[in-house]
Amino acid sequence: MSRRSRIAAGGLALAAAAAVAIPFTAQGSPPGTKDVTAVLFEWNFASVAKECTNTLGPAGYGYVQVSPPAEHIQGSQWWTSYQPVSYKIAGRLGDRAAFQSMVNTCHAAGVKVVADSVINHMSAGSGTGTGGSSYTKYDYPGLYSSYDFDDCTSKISNYADRWNVQHCELEGLADLDTGEEYVRKTIAGYLNDLLSLGVDGFRIDAAKHIPAEDLADIKSRLTKPSAYWKQEVIYGSGEAVQPTEYTGTGDVQEFRYAYDLKRVFNSENLAYLKNYGEAWGYLGSSSAAVFVDNHDTERNGSTLDYKDGATYTLANVFMLAWPYGAPDINSGYEWSDKDAGPPNGGQVNACWQDGWKCQHAWPEIRSMVAFRNATRGEAVTNWWDDGNDAIAFGRGAKGYVAVNHETSSLTRTYQTSLPAGSYCNVQNSTTVTVNSGGQFTATLGADTALAIYTGKSSC
Repeated sequence: MSRRSRIAAGGLALAAAAAVAIPFTAQGSPPGTKDVTAVLFEWNFASVAKECTNTLGPAGYGYVQVSPPAEHIQGSQWWTSYQPVSYKIAGRLGDRAAFQSMVNTCHAAGVKVVADSVINHMSAGSGTGTGGSSYTKYDYPGLYSSYDFDDCTSKISNYADRWNVQHCELEGLADLDTGEEYVRKTIAGYLNDLLSLGVDGFRIDAAKHIPAEDLADIKSRLTKPSAYWKQEVIYGSGEAVQPTEYTGTGDVQEFRYAYDLKRVFNSENLAYLKNYGEAWGYLGSSSAAVFVDNHDTERNGSTLDYKDGATYTLANVFMLAWPYGAPDINSGYEWSDKDAGPPNGGQVNACWQDGWKCQHAWPEIRSMVAFRNATRGEAVTNWWDDGNDAIAFGRGAKGYVAVNHETSSLTRTYQTSLPAGSYCNVQNSTTVTVNSGGQFTATLGADTALAIYTGKSSC
């Protein structure tokens, strides 16, 4: 969740016995040959399971990220999921049995599971949680008491002050003292419980507000310390806490990537993307988790989102084609009220119904997942641009992409490093013929793309 968003994060954890601390190696970028994650925001677990079988597995997605499973405060707003009150799997999206079934089903489809994990804080008030647990802001019976929270009980007010950022309260949410042995053990116990259910990794919400050394200690206690680990650390110029502090533990979400994509696609030239990534001052590619938008940024306007139509689609196509970072595809629901929770309480009866946007299944985006898998490890070759908003580039001898973000159609001959033959343009299911010199001629309409790769000769 975004640090400054009033709807801030929540927490996940169960007080299970802590594992013995053992050395671990930071896992940068998801392990395996498929590094694209579909983030099914606020989908319930039964719906996630079906989508793993029907879409994610067949499309080649390596991971699915699910919203926080822990018991949380009551309310219809989406951000209630980010205010945990216990570490039982008893939230809006399903119970323990539904979660276990989802993990098993996704694994059977070849898709690994990442759990959004909010371990920085608990809630901001008092009441009864979604699983029946009673709580007050600083007392969670059987889990935490006032002794387990940081001494600073005021809101974070100064991002230039490290202590303030990491010991005071994010938007008034009770801040756990992650420097304490009991708190570390309890958080690790919850994450270990999720691992026992087959979870493959975690997105650490609000990681910026937890000292990097505390997170490293917690991760060292996991029964699977090599589990994928993706941390939310929003870059801020001149701020005391920086994303680079967290790369020793795992991936870090590179927010600048998404911010700059919006600016380039909306008001600059796509030609500028020729060296996109580390040359722009970003994190190293092997440590970066990237996205066009996420559930926070689509609501605060800092990135593109589904309301941007073709521009949004092309930005996702570019991200999946470009060899930097490990990409997340945000897949949520329509909203006009930024606080509104998911349609049908998170049940997805069908994509593109009841407000579910299903960006991960948009044909232009879905088809690029296989492109990315097929071109993995290949460098950018044969770059071309018109100096403005039309670009094209290859991925070694395995793939080629062209993007036309101009206001009119474009016809030209492209030079590739591909073997001669027929290829399917997976963007519109037409056939492209590459000659013996690696060239092909094509017409791209305004705001459309072309993508071909070896192994996909027919549509």
